[in-house]
Amino acid sequence: MSILLLPLTGAFLIIRLAVVVACVWAFVDCLTRPERAFPMVGKQTKQIWLAITGAAAAFALIGFFALVALVAAIVYFVDVRPRVREIPRGGGNQTHMGPYGPW
Repeated sequence: MSILLLPLTGAFLIIRLAVVVACVWAFVDCLTRPERAFPMVGKQTKQIWLAITGAAAAFALIGFFALVALVAAIVYFVDVRPRVREIPRGGGNQTHMGPYGPW
């Protein structure tokens, strides 16, 4: 009977690995974004998003609350990351930023 469950076990292992990769990717991406970009686009601070994505990565690694971790990573990728990517990473004159970009 355990031979019949082997494909299912493998599928769950692949899904869990995908959740771990997504959560770690969200955490690393959050690390690379400028701190000032988060409040500029109306999101929580970088420290809060680092805590959320870091906790999600930790929960995904240990397999505890993996679904909650996946939801946190999805919220970061769908809501926060696209808005924060609009802000330049550094250098230049960022004081003249309008709703549609620099002016």
